[in-house]
Amino acid sequence: MSSALYAVGYLLLVAAVSYLAYLSHIPESYIFAMGVIMLGIGVMMGLENAHQKDSDFWQKQSRY
Repeated sequence: MSSALYAVGYLLLVAAVSYLAYLSHIPESYIFAMGVIMLGIGVMMGLENAHQKDSDFWQKQSRY
């Protein structure tokens, strides 16, 4: 559930930043590029957090 909540929150952040850029009259190509970069960063952060949780699980299992 936390991964879904993280994804929704991050998508809202990207949408808000994109909308503010649109209101600031930044060209659409720049807004699109910024959105793609932010989504890429979000995916990398999500995978990193999932990997850390997964490695903790396996370390706990190997103790028994």
